[in-house]
Amino acid sequence: MMRSLWTAATGMVAQQLNIDVLSNNLANVNTSGFKKSRAEFEDLMYQTMKIAGSATDGDNTIPVGIQVGMGVRPTAVHKFFSQGDFQNTGNALDIAIEGEGFFQVEVGDQLMYTRAGAFKLNQDGTIVTANGYVLQPEFAVPAETKSLSISETGRISALDANGDEIAGADLPLYTFINPAGLDARGRNLYVPSEASGDAEEGVPGTDNVGTLAQGFLEMSNVEVVDEMVTMIVGQRAYEMNSKAIQTSDSMLQTAVNLKR
Repeated sequence: MMRSLWTAATGMVAQQLNIDVLSNNLANVNTSGFKKSRAEFEDLMYQTMKIAGSATDGDNTIPVGIQVGMGVRPTAVHKFFSQGDFQNTGNALDIAIEGEGFFQVEVGDQLMYTRAGAFKLNQDGTIVTANGYVLQPEFAVPAETKSLSISETGRISALDANGDEIAGADLPLYTFINPAGLDARGRNLYVPSEASGDAEEGVPGTDNVGTLAQGFLEMSNVEVVDEMVTMIVGQRAYEMNSKAIQTSDSMLQTAVNLKR
């Protein structure tokens, strides 16, 4: 069989993964705190039929050998944690992170991390995510609270009618040496992995930790035009690989029809 059939097939499979990743990016274009991904590929092994530099008659060497590639395969789906645009909501429980850092939430008995800052109050007045996961450290807003203030450095203050603080806490942020290595679990949540390193707690606005912006949400960092252009390129690459399969099939058919 012609190796081009299998080589082109690997190209179609690779572009299918590429479109899958792009589709997920576009599907989450309005998801708060979402970070886009990019599929990355590498070429497969080569079949060497003539080695470059090997000796020939007359003490000469072959300047260029013959190597035929066997196709392509995916190597990674890289997630980019660049800053997304801010949306001004005016909601006191909406918090955007400007710079590096993640919020920590408790999911069952496990600590997870998120960039989505659309928080709510549960029946006890505790600050939670839309799925009910408690923001850490846990903070309950007293029933007599008239307003809630969150500073750039993470100070949460529940204020009474006179503007006096009746309850307060410090909200830290958590950073990772390699955030692209985090394990995405859906629901805007991540867990550390061996690749990401352990979470490092920090005070917002100090060292390399970002600051907080109350009344804002960080939106997805997906650029729709870039994704559409990349999708067009991926679609054409898929079509070209399918044409290579059709051409290989036509050549095989010609060989089969030599004797009738």
